[in-house]
Amino acid sequence: MMVSSILSGAVIAVIVVVVILFFTFVPVGLWITAYFSGVKIKISTLIGMKLRRVSPGKIVYPMIKATKGGVDLELESLEAHYLAGGNVNTLVDALIAAERANIPLQFERGAAIDLAGRNVLEAVQVSVNPKVIETPNISAVAQDGIEVVVKAKVTVRANIDRLVGGAGEETIIARVGEGIVTTVGSAKTYKAVLENPDSISKVVLDKGLDSGTAFEILSIDIADVDIARNIGARLQTDQAEADKRIAEAKASERRAMALAEEQEMRAKVVEAEAEVPLAMAEALKSGNLGVLDYYKMRNLNSDTDMREAISKVTDSNDNKKTDK
Repeated sequence: MMVSSILSGAVIAVIVVVVILFFTFVPVGLWITAYFSGVKIKISTLIGMKLRRVSPGKIVYPMIKATKGGVDLELESLEAHYLAGGNVNTLVDALIAAERANIPLQFERGAAIDLAGRNVLEAVQVSVNPKVIETPNISAVAQDGIEVVVKAKVTVRANIDRLVGGAGEETIIARVGEGIVTTVGSAKTYKAVLENPDSISKVVLDKGLDSGTAFEILSIDIADVDIARNIGARLQTDQAEADKRIAEAKASERRAMALAEEQEMRAKVVEAEAEVPLAMAEALKSGNLGVLDYYKMRNLNSDTDMREAISKVTDSNDNKKTDK
């Protein structure tokens, strides 16, 4: 009796362990939920997901959501998208939103957008409810040299067909900024820009700036226009200052050349004066100059030096009297 009771207890324990392992490995509760939600799925399919290291709940619950939302999807497609690294739940939400808004969005297109790194649900929402992109302050200069600072608001709608491979918001902002700079730069005066700010938006909008982007530009509205610096006057002032410095440099160069030439002439005079005593000695030696002639020349030089000294003293006294 004791042996039979031990065997029966062991059998019951084994059965309990098997049942626990079965309900742990096989998501029966998830299968029951899917069945009563209208999603026909086999137990073997759920076990296969477990073996492929796929969380069944991340596939089945979005499948239930899609079924209730009226979107016809294949379970294998959702599992393949999950294994590829996509966000199954977000993709299903986007497909349901597109179905409700009558936006033609196929599963393959939505999966490609999601795998490309874009938020497919946000793209559908922006396609239904347009988004406003505000540009930073954009500086442009009119032809009269006045700087104009413009801020614009760009209303865009997501283009589902161009989300894969299309440029983003940064490209839209850059192109709008380029269009504003070109339009303001072609204006004759800044007053024309202030009087007709809508002309900027019209010209920029006609340029087709949304080409190759993931958005469709609906409107461009000028939010603010401010007057900044007088760039033309500043450039003229800088040019005048530069011309002044060039003229001063050339004048300094001419003064230096004149000073060098004067010093050179003085050196020649000194050199010539140094040769005078030698010439006089040679003349005395050769008899071409007499002794009396030599002394007369010396007296003449002395008189000349005396007159120069007197003239300097006289000029100095006259200057003092004038100062008084």
